[in-house]
Amino acid sequence: MRSGDTVRRSAGPWTPTVQALLAYLRATGVTEVPEPLGVDDQGREVLSYLPGDVANYPLPDWLWDESVLRDAGALLRRVHDASIGFLAATAVPGGAVSGGTAAGGSVVDGAAAVPVPAAAPTWQLPAHEPVEVVCHNDVAPYNLVFRAGTLVGLIDFDTASPGPRVRDLAYLGYRLAPFVADAAGEDGSDVVGRLDPLARLDALVAAYGLPFSRREVLSVMVERLEEIADFTDGRAEETGRSDFLDHAAMYRADARRVAALAEDAPPA
Repeated sequence: MRSGDTVRRSAGPWTPTVQALLAYLRATGVTEVPEPLGVDDQGREVLSYLPGDVANYPLPDWLWDESVLRDAGALLRRVHDASIGFLAATAVPGGAVSGGTAAGGSVVDGAAAVPVPAAAPTWQLPAHEPVEVVCHNDVAPYNLVFRAGTLVGLIDFDTASPGPRVRDLAYLGYRLAPFVADAAGEDGSDVVGRLDPLARLDALVAAYGLPFSRREVLSVMVERLEEIADFTDGRAEETGRSDFLDHAAMYRADARRVAALAEDAPPA
């Protein structure tokens, strides 16, 4: 919930790690993420509120402007690159690491001293190999903040965990290219139907700036969708909500369609 210029949300065992990650990202120049402000007297996590519009479903037509692809790919690259130092700083609790960082102490970047956890970090989701960066794990329109159609923020890092870069990039491509079946426009608009998802995926990868092949990104996308479908089935069983079963079915149908595209894509 929003409270003035802050957001209050349920905390968990992972909250100190996520808040330390956000502090690190901001201190290293990634100010598009919320500022961590600790917990309140009710034990809720407190974050700064990022003013702007979040692209919730049904998605607005302006979301499909190619500038969004370029900005989202570039922002994700900056977040990933900055997170490498955080991983180094938390890798050996109580010990020193290279690059001017001290695990369990602070990370010095310019004039900023950034606290990092003294104990091993706790993540809500498991790490995935190869560990290259801290993945957000849910980079999608509903977690992107815009002002006048321009991307200005990335929120909701609760499910962050270490993993490979392409894991985040593939899911962002699923949502923004898009390959997701429910990417309908506002008021029945046919904007999405006129898009070329494969060409847009290529543009997103180019904006990210590393040479992932189309086949590699699509293959990881399939893995992510199958994983999300299994998770959603579990949530349906826990909650008794039949709509979760519908979502899981969509993810699996999307995975089959993307898998066929991956097979036809050149390997490099």
